[in-house]
Amino acid sequence: MAEPAWLTWTRELQAIAQTGIAFTKDPYDRQRYEALRALAARIVATHTDVPTERIMALFDAERGYATPKVGVRGAVFDEAGRLLMVRETEDGGRWTLPGGWAEPNLTPAENVVREVREESGYEVRVHKLAAVWDRGRQGHPPGAFSVYRFFFICGVTGGTAATSLETSEVAWFAEDELPEALSVNRVLPHQIRRMFAHARNPSLPTEID
Repeated sequence: MAEPAWLTWTRELQAIAQTGIAFTKDPYDRQRYEALRALAARIVATHTDVPTERIMALFDAERGYATPKVGVRGAVFDEAGRLLMVRETEDGGRWTLPGGWAEPNLTPAENVVREVREESGYEVRVHKLAAVWDRGRQGHPPGAFSVYRFFFICGVTGGTAATSLETSEVAWFAEDELPEALSVNRVLPHQIRRMFAHARNPSLPTEID
């Protein structure tokens, strides 16, 4: 399911503007890049219900050379082959795999271990990198920025179920008993199916798009 062309073009405009503002030394060019960024914000506002001011605030917060953002998700399985999921306190209390934005000074694997611990209470070990997917090409609702997501297969090494500021419930699900209310901004049904496939067959290659 492809994203609309206007969104792809708008991301490109914003990235050009952000990088230009970061490196130009000409005040007139800076004005032109700022105008380009404002144009990108107006385009997004025209196609969504998000106010232009809010979009501009998001764009203004980005500094330096424009690159994709990086997120991590942990597909944690128990000995019975069940998948660990957490219920978000935001997004209507929908379910997702534990995960979030990658933080500096940690490897992708270290980031997913941290996220699982913080959101579920469990300590895990990473077994393999199952997938690296571009958010915009997977069928998620449209987003303002380009995002890469790393999906890891993990096993439990310790800890107990515990909620956090971001999660209100922690539970294990068999493949035929998955919750219907998924946080589709974070994870999609076909992505979860692929995680079960990787857990059953660890020799599967890492998936990319």
